[in-house]
Amino acid sequence: MTPAPSLRAALALFLLSSSSLLAAEVATPKRTVHSQPSWIVATPQVEVALTRVGGHMAPVTFFRDSDRPVRPYHVSPWQDEKPSAMPAPVLGPLRGDFFCAPFGGNAEAVAGEKHPPHGEIVGEPWRLVGTRRSGGVTTLTAETRVRRGKITKEISLVDGHNVVYSRHLLAGYSGRMPLGHHATLAMPETEGSVRVATSPLRWGMTCPSLFSDPRQREYQSLLPGARWTDLARVPVAWKGTPDADLTRLPARFGHADLVQCVNEPWEKTGGPAWTTATFTDRGYLWFALKDPAVLNSTVFWIENHGRHGHPWNGRNHCLGLEDVTAFFADGLAASTADNGLSRDGVATSVALSPDRPTAVNYLQGVARVPAGFDGVQRVEFAPGTATFVSASGQRVTTPVRHEFLKTGTL
Repeated sequence: MTPAPSLRAALALFLLSSSSLLAAEVATPKRTVHSQPSWIVATPQVEVALTRVGGHMAPVTFFRDSDRPVRPYHVSPWQDEKPSAMPAPVLGPLRGDFFCAPFGGNAEAVAGEKHPPHGEIVGEPWRLVGTRRSGGVTTLTAETRVRRGKITKEISLVDGHNVVYSRHLLAGYSGRMPLGHHATLAMPETEGSVRVATSPLRWGMTCPSLFSDPRQREYQSLLPGARWTDLARVPVAWKGTPDADLTRLPARFGHADLVQCVNEPWEKTGGPAWTTATFTDRGYLWFALKDPAVLNSTVFWIENHGRHGHPWNGRNHCLGLEDVTAFFADGLAASTADNGLSRDGVATSVALSPDRPTAVNYLQGVARVPAGFDGVQRVEFAPGTATFVSASGQRVTTPVRHEFLKTGTL
């Protein structure tokens, strides 16, 4: 039976009203945070500041509705100083997590194409599209253009979750490109107080080239080009010195090092690839989840007061846990050429097509941990939750829609 015209009109009005209730535009607060104009998106549990220049995500406050909020991300120490010329645009707003395309240094031109370190998108303005709220999910959307394409950034928060869900959509691009997230955590000074763990690895490798150049007053401690399978046994540069344990940080004051860990695939592990950093003195763990078919490895930037040129001046102390498909931080030329990872079947760039947008779904969050929680040994996934199990058998379960990594929807 076909509804009468008046009934059809009423039904249409009801559906329109319901739709507006389910998905509505909301205001996007703007605030200058550590010298950077930023857009703000928040729920009772989480507040995110996203810089207009570069799209850097920090500060992020988790558990903001508690008496012990957590701000895990690094903000570079020069942010509130008088502005000065920077060696690279990315250093202007440097903080927290930011999406890089192309990932890496990019000092060498490829077919006439050259980019600043980590791409123009990390040092140039983004455009705010807006913020929408639908079904308990609040999403801030911004976009930028580079290399004849558009990148759309979505930062989503789910009511009741201490998780940031991010989605980057690359449209209109062609050719191969290294890309990835550059999550950077603030580090305490107490040695060994942060326990780092990852999902199963195929292997790890220290940067084969000189990462920290003494001629630039930079110093590294790990043996270049070494390959290993145990994050707790990584060769150092000096003969007769015990291996470095990268599961217990900070360590080796006065050095800055870079390593890359190749993840086992989802099909082999039965779940997302993950990285965790447990702050044992502060009672929480930070985690990142990804699909290793999209971002197949993690670059560790271990910065412990090891750089003394401008603007570092020996004061920068952070841990980058950077989920990428790239060849270290060497950029477009090295990542699209034959290299030490691609020769072993590890993709170091992503094929982009103007006919098919590429989506990179990623999530980061924080969970409280009890006293004695000595780092993550494994993660168990169930619908809508993740359980972090410590080496001593303690279990912490947190709500997280890890299914988002495959579907891109919340």
